[in-house]
Amino acid sequence: MDDFTEMKQLTTDQNMWHYFTADLSNEAALKNWIHQAVSELNNKQSLPFAIVDRENNKIIGSTRISNISVRDSRVEIGWTWIAKEYQGTGINSHVKKLLFKFIFEETDTVRIEFKTDVLNIAARKGLHKAGLTEEGILRSHTLMTNNRRRDTIYYSILKNEWLEQK
Repeated sequence: MDDFTEMKQLTTDQNMWHYFTADLSNEAALKNWIHQAVSELNNKQSLPFAIVDRENNKIIGSTRISNISVRDSRVEIGWTWIAKEYQGTGINSHVKKLLFKFIFEETDTVRIEFKTDVLNIAARKGLHKAGLTEEGILRSHTLMTNNRRRDTIYYSILKNEWLEQK
C-alpha cells in the first residue's frame, strides 16, 4: 500500500473509469484494487507494475501481467491506467513495448492477450497501433461498475509477429 497515496491523487476523476471495471476514484475501490494486485503478486498469479515518470520520480499509472498460463505459454497485459496529464503522450505505447520485450525475450511466452471494452475507441486504436491483431468480441462479457454489461473485444500478439515488428 506504499503507492496508495500517490495513486489516490491521480485517480480522483470519476470520468477516467468509464471503460474500466472498477471506479478507482472511490478510495475503497482503489485500496481493494491495490490489495488484489499485491495478493496476486504474492500468490504468483500476476506481476503488477507502477508506471513511474523517472524524470520526476513519481507514479503516473499502473499496468499488470496476469492470467498467466505457463502450460499454454500465454499471458494477458491489462488493468492499465495512465494519469490524465500523461494520456496521449506515448507513455502507454512505450510501456507496452518494454513489456513485450521482457515477456518475449526473457520468458517462454508465445502469446500476449489484451481485452478492452468494445466502446473504448482510444484503447482499440492504441492496440492496433501497437501491432496487435483483433480477434473477436465476447458479447455481454463483463459487468461494469455502472451496471452496464460490456462487450469485450480481444486482441493478441504472438512472439513471431513481435519479432518481425521489432
